[in-house]
Amino acid sequence: MIAFVSGGARSGKSAVAERLTLDWQQRRGGPRFYLATATASDSEMAARIARHRRERGSGWTTREAPLALGKALAEVPVGATVLLDCLTLWASRALYEAGFDEEEGCAELAELLLDAGKRQIALVVVSNDLNEDLPPRDAETWRYLAFLQRLHRQLAMEADRVVEVVAGMAIEWKTDEEPAP
Repeated sequence: MIAFVSGGARSGKSAVAERLTLDWQQRRGGPRFYLATATASDSEMAARIARHRRERGSGWTTREAPLALGKALAEVPVGATVLLDCLTLWASRALYEAGFDEEEGCAELAELLLDAGKRQIALVVVSNDLNEDLPPRDAETWRYLAFLQRLHRQLAMEADRVVEVVAGMAIEWKTDEEPAP
């Protein structure tokens, strides 16, 4: 099972994704993991990370995965339920730190989704929707947005569930899974 949860910055998408992850994990059993792509690069980000950890509560095993998503997922046992937060930060690192092009980034995401499916891992992926603003004026921002939106389209096509979060409210765009009992 794969879910894609998107929305604007601070829209409440992480909270929605956490609830979905908890629901799936309770229905399936097995351990619950959090793949974190954020790093505490400054005091504001450190505070946000700490707040997210407090709000999540106990019962989560965290794996830091600022860039090596496949390696982090490989450390997760078969049958686990995993929340990956967030694809937006990973995409920026893939382009600007690792030097991926769009094809490499899309191949990395496809491999991650395939591995999750093979290992019966339920995967919830969070990402920011960045197309809600005026078009950017510079080529690098266009390049990043094009890459991120390509990842989003790929993920939405593969996902069993696609959710958009607006003002804390979850809007279901795609649901290919059985409803909860």
